[in-house]
Amino acid sequence: METLIRMANQIGDFFNSYSEVEAVPEIAIHIRKFWDPRMRKAIMAHIADHQGEGLKPRVLQALKSMPS
Repeated sequence: METLIRMANQIGDFFNSYSEVEAVPEIAIHIRKFWDPRMRKAIMAHIADHQGEGLKPRVLQALKSMPS
């Protein structure tokens, strides 16, 4: 799980120069587009089981905005 958290946070870091309104959907789009469904399922389970512990706020918000 640590690897997925790190990867998700790195995506979030890429969008640091964006406003929150722009960054959150872009993070979600990137994860939806490039992550394997198993990866998405695992990170969503982490959110459900551990409230997204370790994820940066924008990343957590982006993931929560994604359809399950």
